[in-house]
Amino acid sequence: MKVLFISNDPTIFDATSAARARMRAYATLVEELHILSPARLGAVEEQERNLYLHPVHVWKIFRVRALTKRAHALILQYNIEVVSAQDPFEHGLAALRAVRGTNAKLHIQVHTDFLSPWFVRSGNWRSPKVAMPFLNRYRRRIADEVLPQAAGIRVVSERIKMSLIERYGARIPEPSVIPVLVDTNVPEPVRLPPHPSFTFALITVGRLEPEKRIEDILSALKLVSAHYPMVGLFIVGEGSERRKLERMVRSLGLKEKVIFLGNRPDARGLMASAHAFIQASAYEGYGRTLVEAALAKVPIITTDVGIVGEVFKGYEDVLSVPVADPTALSLSIVGFIEDNAVRQTLPPHAEETARTHLASVGDIPARIIADLARVI
Repeated sequence: MKVLFISNDPTIFDATSAARARMRAYATLVEELHILSPARLGAVEEQERNLYLHPVHVWKIFRVRALTKRAHALILQYNIEVVSAQDPFEHGLAALRAVRGTNAKLHIQVHTDFLSPWFVRSGNWRSPKVAMPFLNRYRRRIADEVLPQAAGIRVVSERIKMSLIERYGARIPEPSVIPVLVDTNVPEPVRLPPHPSFTFALITVGRLEPEKRIEDILSALKLVSAHYPMVGLFIVGEGSERRKLERMVRSLGLKEKVIFLGNRPDARGLMASAHAFIQASAYEGYGRTLVEAALAKVPIITTDVGIVGEVFKGYEDVLSVPVADPTALSLSIVGFIEDNAVRQTLPPHAEETARTHLASVGDIPARIIADLARVI
């Protein structure tokens, strides 16, 4: 089988990256695997045995056109049998246009819960306003065009599958639920940087983008710190929201309570040294970081997104709260501070749940390739 992935991960062109390692694993299961992706300047065409990497250097406003043209040419040049797009939005639209007039089948991957109301919603009266990208409304319309024309669809959670079935019904093939690959090897704990202004350390890990709603965590910390000054927060990750979040920290008077660590390759080790992991995402497709936090045996506070409810149960494995509710987040933080028994009881349950879940999903690369083969 000859497969073309249309991706949006420039790290694939880094030979040492985790993304390249995943592509190598997929390539061992097919005749040829081609990866087409926007790339940083300097990335060039590469071939590792039967793995072919095709970079595209183009501005975002011309990306769909450039990906469509290049993908169509690759389909014809290499007799590609199936094209799998990373999302049903811009990359899905490029894949749909590229397969027209060829024998290649269209396969779409859905990693984002784009039918969540929070995909376009900025907040409510209980929470800070967080401007979601205007493109998200347009992306839903693109998905409405792309998904009904796909020969196969892979989603990463039952939550997404049910939302697609509710919206599209029999107009789409039944989605296959294949979770995200998570490394079960747990790194050694890494000591957190010095934090003399607080002794109870929360940690959040992820991209600093609007959908992560870090603002809600800061608002919750402000509510808690008035009565529990020993609480502070480490923020691991980078993104477009960083400067806004730094301004919010200053305006809330939390400068001594919040430490930005940027991107850290040892994020999983840092999690293991915190007193609790906290996540306030508006939506998640899966929730890899939740699984990593569970494997690190750290108590978890999370919004009801991704695989919460499907894998992790509220008040059995994690403390789960509604989206955009800083007060509920603050109460969960206080719960972990005041109730040591809960803080000690939940992590072993969450770790066991995570390991049972990961053992049940099987060989994910093999399942993904089988899902691609099924559409031919």
